[in-house]
Amino acid sequence: MTNKLIPSHLIQLTMTKPNYVVYPAVFDNENNDGYYTVTFPDIPDTATDGKTLVEAIKNAPDALAIALPDYSKYPKPTPVEQVQLSNPGKLVNLIGVDMKAARRKAKNVTVRKNVTIPMSLATAAKEKGINFSETLTEALEEKLEL
Repeated sequence: MTNKLIPSHLIQLTMTKPNYVVYPAVFDNENNDGYYTVTFPDIPDTATDGKTLVEAIKNAPDALAIALPDYSKYPKPTPVEQVQLSNPGKLVNLIGVDMKAARRKAKNVTVRKNVTIPMSLATAAKEKGINFSETLTEALEEKLEL
């Protein structure tokens, strides 16, 4: 089964690292206990899976978003028709990912920091139900003008 929504001749990667990329993915549920394995012929060693086809399709963009930053230049996508010919009987579909959004998401990972404050402030803040992490984040954003 081939997705004809975006013809492969329209998929072009003219920039070194474009913000939105589309790659063909192969969905295989043979000999996988019902799970779907998702691989990307153009991105070796990149794979994900899903208990259902829907779950596998949902997981596929994240796999691309994790793998692609390792490339200095993104690989050129193979035409979906060619991937389908190389994978008879398997579902081949185009998977897109917004790399700009993925980069923003990666930057918003939280980290744990230990801080030292006067006991009187800690006690007063606890009594008022103030969230220390939220307050520190807000103060840093204000101080850094973010």
